[in-house]
Amino acid sequence: MPIIKPVFTAVATAPVASGGVITTTIAPTMTRFFAAIVAGDIGATETTILAGEFTDDAGAAITAFPAVTTADTLSVYINGVLQQSSLSTLTTASLVLDTIDVSVGVPVTVELVNFGSTTTTITTQPTISAPTVTITS
Repeated sequence: MPIIKPVFTAVATAPVASGGVITTTIAPTMTRFFAAIVAGDIGATETTILAGEFTDDAGAAITAFPAVTTADTLSVYINGVLQQSSLSTLTTASLVLDTIDVSVGVPVTVELVNFGSTTTTITTQPTISAPTVTITS
């Protein structure tokens, strides 16, 4: 006795998502530090400003910079001009500028912006339709 297999042809639609609301909250924290270059900062190939030479936004002296994380953005300003990021190195102990072409008394600003407190939530769930399957034969 022969075996007969039924053959069906079908067409399906893909599910569709609609609606839904995603809310992202960004609450950056900014920390700024200020110093003026002194003669002892300027070396033979670079300028090194120790953390203890800087003050914070409140004018209080600092002893160390915060460690820079992947959630931070670092900006360095010399005489009010934003510098390329590749021209400076910030550690907890010092700011090293890859230049000696600076004058005594020139102001330096270090700005750290941390985006670590960013959150994203689905505040309204989307509606997802079920696929439609139509058998044509």
